[in-house]
This record gives sequence, C-alpha cells and structure tokens, in this order.
Amino acid sequence: MKKKVVVAFSGGLDTSFTVMYLAKEKGYEVYAACANTGGFSEEQLKQNEENAYKLGATKYVTIDVTKEYYEKSLKYMVFGNVLRNGTYPISVSSERIFQALAIARYANEIGADAIAHGSTGAGNDQIRFDMTFMVLAPNVEIITLTRDMALTRDYEINYLKENGFVADFTKLKYSYNVGLWGTSICGGEILDSAQGLPESAYLKQVEKTGSEELRIEFKNGEIHAVNGEVFEDKIAAIQKVEEIGAAYGIGRDMHVGDTIIGIKGRVGFEAAAPMLIIGAHRFLEKYTLSKWQQYWKDQVANWYGMFLHESQYLEPVMRDIEAMLQESQRNVNGTAILELRPLSFSTVGVESKDDLVKTKFGEYGEMQKGWTAEDAKGFIKVTSTPLRVYYNNHKDEEI
Repeated sequence: MKKKVVVAFSGGLDTSFTVMYLAKEKGYEVYAACANTGGFSEEQLKQNEENAYKLGATKYVTIDVTKEYYEKSLKYMVFGNVLRNGTYPISVSSERIFQALAIARYANEIGADAIAHGSTGAGNDQIRFDMTFMVLAPNVEIITLTRDMALTRDYEINYLKENGFVADFTKLKYSYNVGLWGTSICGGEILDSAQGLPESAYLKQVEKTGSEELRIEFKNGEIHAVNGEVFEDKIAAIQKVEEIGAAYGIGRDMHVGDTIIGIKGRVGFEAAAPMLIIGAHRFLEKYTLSKWQQYWKDQVANWYGMFLHESQYLEPVMRDIEAMLQESQRNVNGTAILELRPLSFSTVGVESKDDLVKTKFGEYGEMQKGWTAEDAKGFIKVTSTPLRVYYNNHKDEEI
C-alpha cells in the first residue's frame, strides 16, 4: 500500500511543488488539505481544489477553522489588546498555529504516515508547523522539501512546467499573506531598513476623504455591534469593521521584531479591523476597569502575545492566561466612539453603564463629593510621610 501524506496546501509555489513531487517522485498517496482561517476567498478555494487534483493529489479538502481561530485566539487577543512590540496585531502569524492544529488533526483522522509543508529554513513558520505536528501527531513523519532540498523558485517552476502544470508563479516585488486579522507585506523596500512602503504596495487603497464616526459596541469584552448593527457572527463583525476602516487606509504600519530563530525581522502590514477593534476596546477598558485590573492584564497579555507569536500556543500557561483575560472582561460593556479619517483615527468617547468616570464621589478637577477638604489635606500629609522622613534625614542631598 502507498504511504499517505497530508500536504498543508496553500496553492502557492512551494506547496504545489510538494504535492506533485511527493506523488510523482516518491509515490505517496497525497491528501492536499487547505486550512482556512479566513484568508481565502471562495474563488481561491475552488482554484486550490482544481489545482490540487491537476498536481496529482488523491484527495483535496478545505478545513474551515475560522470560528475556532476566533474563539480560541482572536477574542483573547482583543481582551488583552495584544500588539507585539506595541505595534503589530500578530496578524497572519497567529493563524499559522490554527492551520497547523487543523492539519495535525486531519492527519491523525486519516491515519497519515507523513505531513508536509512548504516552509523554508529561514522563517518562523517552520517552527510553528513542526512543533505543533511533533506534539499532536508524534508518530507522523514531517516532510519539508523546500527547506531540506534547499529549493529555488526557478527549480520548482521548471519542474512543474516539465511535468505539465503551468500556473502564474511570477516572482512579484512584494509577497502578501492575507488573513482575517490583517495582511502582512514582505519584500521590496522592506528589505532596506531606511525605506518605508509606497502607496502602491498596499492591497487596499485610500478611497475616502473627510471623516466619519464609527461606533463599536462590546459585551463582556467581545464585539457585539458595529454602528448599531448587532452581529451574532463575530467573524462578520470583524469583516464589517475591516470594510469601513480599510476605505480610509487605517491600520498601516511597519513591524520590526525578534524572530523565533534569533534574527531580526521586518514586515509591513495593513490591518484596519484589528487596530480599530483593539483601539476601541482599550479605550472602553479605561472607563470600565480598575487601575490594577488594567495593569496586571497588560502584563499577562504581553506574554500571551509573545508566546502565541513564538509557537508556544500549546504551553499550558496559555490556558491560565486566557482564564484571567476572560474574567477581566465581565464589566467591559458599552460603546466606544471613534472618529475615522484617512490613515488615522482618534477616540472620542464611550457610552457604558459600567463607566467608572461617572460617580457620585466627585468629578475630576471640579468638585469632591465623597470627602471633605480636611480629609484631602490629611490624605496628602500621610501620603507624603515617607518622603518627608527621607529628606529630613538627608538634608544634604540636592534635588
């Protein structure tokens, strides 16, 4: 009997080569599996299926894990306002983990002997895929032709052409990874640390001028409504915010950070929905959470984002962090109001029944109602005691 191999199939050059080479040269029974986390259109998925069979696959499947990706990752990144290095919403890289989980489960389900993916030896994705497969499919061989054979684009393209498969694998100036939580952009000016990306590098152009108001409502920290329209489907809500924000070119930036393999990496991105949703959510939390809730949530959320980026999603502490983030959202209810304009947005205000700014104890800078003037003087005197003690004993210190 032929050995079974599941190929994590994106439809790109590397995975197309992998399907054909393993079927033709190695005699595998190839199962091409496209794990969709929101980055593929219906047309792309249909084309993937057609191409997989042309390349020699025995079977093609699309595994839709978009909802799982939201429920098990995205909502926690919103709860934690996760931005790597304060900049990057961990867009496509976070999707890789859930694609790997889906592929591993499918390989176990069909009793595969091997799993193959198209990662190179110079990036983070090889680690995200390999580690997940090693943990969830420990008895399955991992095949990475692009990495192990040090393949070039020309070699792969020529091989496919010689064996009757012709597709447009033109090497473009930029490479894009499109996902539900944003689009990453590599190549071109990205490779020069002194340059930024031109307007033409972005997939979504600025179409609107002027400004408009965007209202995002949250219930227990989760997005609930956009401009008054209630969304039971959170994926659709994210897509709605993306549609509105992308028309202004909001969410563009450049991320520079440390890769898992130790080198520095630079990537451009456009992510209107993540930046608007996180911006609105963080703003609402300023009104509805205590000082220490915000402080400690920021600490664990930073670790959550780092672990997710560095392929540690399966680390048990991640479930503990998720539990804390979930619990912290019990009073994060209300609507954040944003003002959008080309390439930027600003926060305006919130409407919330849990608004801690509204209190009978006083209005900041106006009038105290929960204490007297004498109470305030006593509080200030007691608070200053450690400083008064120190400087009374060290009168010679200059300030």
